[in-house]
Amino acid sequence: MDVVDRALEAMGMDAVDALRAFFLLAAATTITVSIPTSLRSRFLVYGPRAASPSTPESRPNPPTSLGLLDYLATWQVPHSYFAQFYIASVLSSVFWAFQLVFRGRVFQLIATRVSEEHARHSISLTQVLICWILLSIQGTRRLWESHKFAKPSSSQMWVVHWLLGLGFYLAAGVAIWIEGSSTILSRNLTIDDVKMTNAPTIRTFLCVPLFLMASGLQHDCHHFLFSLKKYTLPDHPIFRAVVCPHYGAECIIYLSLALLAAPPGQMVNKTLLACLAFVAVNLGLTAQTTKEWYMHKFGGEAVQDRWLMIPWIF
Repeated sequence: MDVVDRALEAMGMDAVDALRAFFLLAAATTITVSIPTSLRSRFLVYGPRAASPSTPESRPNPPTSLGLLDYLATWQVPHSYFAQFYIASVLSSVFWAFQLVFRGRVFQLIATRVSEEHARHSISLTQVLICWILLSIQGTRRLWESHKFAKPSSSQMWVVHWLLGLGFYLAAGVAIWIEGSSTILSRNLTIDDVKMTNAPTIRTFLCVPLFLMASGLQHDCHHFLFSLKKYTLPDHPIFRAVVCPHYGAECIIYLSLALLAAPPGQMVNKTLLACLAFVAVNLGLTAQTTKEWYMHKFGGEAVQDRWLMIPWIF
């Protein structure tokens, strides 16, 4: 771990800064790839929106006529691999539950690399517990939906997209507790720490229902899309105003976590805010691609007045 310590010291960062940088760098990279049409069409478009998906079995050798970008774009995995994101999320939640309770070695390796500045503003055990429960609910629900609402498909996605998604869900599992690591290190956890004996704060009273409502909305959207006999223009009332309301719900879910995990004296948890930034960028670009695909398939007038993810905002 000396190499890691030297790298963090050289960059003037600690574990919290490094995690935030991962989310923001991933978001910036996604934006950069999306700007040139030649990159966006090859690497970001997937599923029915992809013009000509290819399969791993048909992956060609890199002849000079293809060009480097075309060859790299052939490295794809089945779109069904999306379910692995939620498997990673659920397993991550279980793993960190044991690590935090027993202050395991992996937890120690990360927590001891949190700077004194961030440690002074550590969130409470109650905040960590509530956010862990909510993220576990989110991962479990999405895993169940990925199985229950799955349809046979030959769609593909770029392998880097898949790897980045896995990295995001594993990093989100750390983001939930890292700004509370100092509190966890300072005391032994007991069964009393998981008892909800205190009245909820105003922040908890507002944000937990916000999380649950966004989760319910997202589930209803996924169920409706699954009920469609074929990939058509959704006619559900909420889809008449928003192209991808389920993406907007995802952003609200992570926003509620960022608000719930705010350190003392701060409005928001900056690590989870960086996590939200990646979610918003990634889903925002996908929503834009979806709207363009709808306009091409069903005509511009069909969706031109619809918001992408959240009414009156985006």
